[in-house]
Amino acid sequence: MARIAPLDDYVVDTLMPDLVAHDRSPSAFVVYVKLWHSTGGPGRRVQMSLSTLAVETGLSKSSVQAALRRLRKRGFLASRMASATAVPVHTVLAPWRR
Repeated sequence: MARIAPLDDYVVDTLMPDLVAHDRSPSAFVVYVKLWHSTGGPGRRVQMSLSTLAVETGLSKSSVQAALRRLRKRGFLASRMASATAVPVHTVLAPWRR
């Protein structure tokens, strides 16, 4: 079994209130934590479809899409697709560690 990286204090103490209260986007926080758990921590990649993320987080696909856009815009996530219909590969980022 893969070892899961514990969440940084920053994620709970700063990012959660920022995304949930300030940005009014709790779905972005849920998606970030799910991807963190799936990858094992920042800097690692996971290939996960929009549908899979929606099912595994309990969110709608449109909420997941909006969350992914917000996370990419804020620099907490990078996503790549080999083609327009390919399943994206997501990389969890931790910009506060710089």
